Amino acid sequence: MNEAAAALPADDAVAETDWQRLHPATLLLAIVKLGPRSVNFLPALAAIGIAGKWIYVIPALGLFLLLSLVFAWLAWLRFRFAVGADEIVIESGVLARQHRTIPFDRIQDVSIEQGLVARALGIATVGFETGAGGGKKDDARLDAIGLGAAQALRATIRAHRGTAVPVVATGAGGGAEAAAPATEDRLLFAMSPKRLLVAGLFNFSLAALAVVGAAMQLFDNVLPFDFNIFNPLDWIDIAEQYGLDQWVVAHRWVAGVGAAISLLFIGFASGIAMTFLANWDFRLTREPRALRRTRGLTTRTDVALPVRRVQAAIIVTGWLRRRFGWHELRLQSLASDGEKEKDHQVVPFGRLDEIDAVLAEIGIARPGADRPWAHSHRIVALGGFVGAGIAALGGVIALAVGQPTGWIPLAIAPLIAAGAWISAHFHGWAEVGEMVAIRSGWIKPKTTLLPFASVQSVDLATDFILRPLGLATLRFGVPGGSALGSHEIPAIPLDIAKALRARILGERGVA
Repeated sequence: MNEAAAALPADDAVAETDWQRLHPATLLLAIVKLGPRSVNFLPALAAIGIAGKWIYVIPALGLFLLLSLVFAWLAWLRFRFAVGADEIVIESGVLARQHRTIPFDRIQDVSIEQGLVARALGIATVGFETGAGGGKKDDARLDAIGLGAAQALRATIRAHRGTAVPVVATGAGGGAEAAAPATEDRLLFAMSPKRLLVAGLFNFSLAALAVVGAAMQLFDNVLPFDFNIFNPLDWIDIAEQYGLDQWVVAHRWVAGVGAAISLLFIGFASGIAMTFLANWDFRLTREPRALRRTRGLTTRTDVALPVRRVQAAIIVTGWLRRRFGWHELRLQSLASDGEKEKDHQVVPFGRLDEIDAVLAEIGIARPGADRPWAHSHRIVALGGFVGAGIAALGGVIALAVGQPTGWIPLAIAPLIAAGAWISAHFHGWAEVGEMVAIRSGWIKPKTTLLPFASVQSVDLATDFILRPLGLATLRFGVPGGSALGSHEIPAIPLDIAKALRARILGERGVA
């Protein structure tokens, strides 16, 4: 038996009476999934039609659906699992059989997920992560079991793993600290509907505007009316129906305001909708070994982040959000949070004191307000200046060939240069005990709290620009990988970079 699985004869591993099957609703879920999967069969149907055999299209589609349902039924029939005293055994496969034995000691996380259909049926998908899945979210899954059975299984695994686990993390005070193990689950952070509404207002979505505009262009000939909410002229046409056209023409700004209000409404409404769908009933609780997060309206997810697998804390905000005191906390971990999100979002929208309470559970603290920050050299703005120069050059060329739109890049170029110069001021770092804090960004500020113990490698990089200035960039190799970019301190004095690298690697015990 290896860490995640072992091939054992079924009769020797588990008694026949111990085997269980998935919930019968698995077959209903298979029918729901047939819709997206049937898209893969469309090229074959198109080939039949092009060949002039349209009479066979419907029978071919019916045969495809029938075979898919039969295979889904066989897969359900041939899938079974058993929960032992200290392991779970899973057998699957229609033609080729696979027998997996997963010891409870190897399970790092048990996640519970419910989609909209699953919530209506009272079932859930259970995922097991052992750390041996090669970067996959789950190493094994039970696609559909009763919600009560899923929660009972998770409780059984938690009870087997025990309650007291030492968690070594790096605090801001200077020494390695062990976070005190919790004796019971405690609520650390939650989002009320009011908080969700405020968060949605700050989640203004420009993407939704593009989608609405594209849909209007696509279905322009299908809609029973010809109206574009983004076009002020269409607002004037509406005014004509009420005899207000002369007044609106005399006050053209009214039409412009109407179009702008439409843009704002769509952007804010979509932001609020996405926030409610993703974070409805958001709850973060402290368990003996992990932080557990539950959230979601249509798809309800329940995942745990083992505290000892946290590698770094990342606090992000926005230019406007920061003015109102709102921030977001993500934790970079060896346990990924799915294929679309590498980091665990543990505080989507909160105050700094709420974030500090969560950081305290993993033994990390933010630098105090009186902590001095060292700054990167202003040479980091060079890339922005180069981009501004290219934009200005493009504008000049456009004007030279008679394109009046060349004034647009010429007007934008100074803004790009100014933004790069201002952003360079926000590149800074501070060494706090056995942790380095890195901050960057102006429009979207980001602060990374990186314990020395999490750093696996430190690269010192120079180039033909930094070398004559006696500067270098430190890049930190941290397991887990962050969706918010790599961790680095750009353009700092070479001797300081070498000294910091030596201290970090010294703490790691690297020669």
